[in-house]
Amino acid sequence: MIGFSQARLAPITRLLFWAALVFALVMALSPKPPITVTVVDKWQHMAAFGTLTVFACAGWPQARLLRIAERLSFLGAMIELVQSIPMLHRDCDIMDWIADTAIILGVVAVVALARRGQARIL
Repeated sequence: MIGFSQARLAPITRLLFWAALVFALVMALSPKPPITVTVVDKWQHMAAFGTLTVFACAGWPQARLLRIAERLSFLGAMIELVQSIPMLHRDCDIMDWIADTAIILGVVAVVALARRGQARIL
């Protein structure tokens, strides 16, 4: 069951999702990303995909959580595939995709538990 406030926030979180997706794609697919931070690469992946997962779950509250997880994990795999193009001078690393998928599943699990708890309260 979706509460009134969740339904009102969905359009805003959808907009945030698309903005975060564009940002993540620019950062992931640019030959030299415009912003560089001295953070371990896996943490950057997890921050990006954790954010995307939160926005996707909030933006599409009626969607099945496993479908959201599947689509975002596929996106992570496709990013790694594109990063293997030599002209981009990026590294394709399956461990990046595993980090993406791990945080996606973690966020989805937390959302599922929160929704279950909310349903019990209502």
